[in-house]
Amino acid sequence: MISVLNLMGLDDSHLVECQFQHKLQPQVCLAFKELQRAALADGIDCQIVSAYRDFAQQLAIWQRKWTGEKVLLDINEKPLQFALLSDEDKLQAILTWSALPGTSRHHWGTDLDIYDRNSVKQCGAPFQLVQSEYQDKNGPCFILNNWLSEHAHEFGFSRPYQDYHGGVAAEPWHLSYQSLAEEGMQTFELDALKPVLINHEIGGLNMILANLPSIYQRYVLNLGDR
Repeated sequence: MISVLNLMGLDDSHLVECQFQHKLQPQVCLAFKELQRAALADGIDCQIVSAYRDFAQQLAIWQRKWTGEKVLLDINEKPLQFALLSDEDKLQAILTWSALPGTSRHHWGTDLDIYDRNSVKQCGAPFQLVQSEYQDKNGPCFILNNWLSEHAHEFGFSRPYQDYHGGVAAEPWHLSYQSLAEEGMQTFELDALKPVLINHEIGGLNMILANLPSIYQRYVLNLGDR
């Protein structure tokens, strides 16, 4: 049975190496390979960009954004002027695009980001994993995006961030193995996260702790209609 440590990205013993060192839960890996074969039969080279990320990897992303080392984006993927942002502004901007360490669905081994590798290669432009690459008619992953809307559920996958609902920005590249993800969400214990965040001296700690329940509600539980 999956544990709270698994769900916070502190223990990956529940995972297997699926493809190219990307880790997933065994059932998720099998389901993804079935989806991948079906997509390939329709001419789509569906590959993993990112799957499991541990707490340390998510923390590194967070710290770079909190200190301004990495550019923060608004909901329209436009750069923000870091020097003009309050701590609250920074918190909301980071959470729009990056999960709070310990709460990322990528910790669970149920979620992954995907792209159409061959189409991206043929496009020739640098791949950035942005909405336009999936949503614009001429985007290299537009056909994949439409295919997933029609077929992802046939393999047990949902798309929790397909649309923006006031929390996490739309991520058309994000797949979630719904049954196991829901089990993880039910098992997760928010109180267990507090000492972990304190021990790792995460940027913005005091503001995070003061707002942790609302952060969890808005950026983890707020998925709209799946």
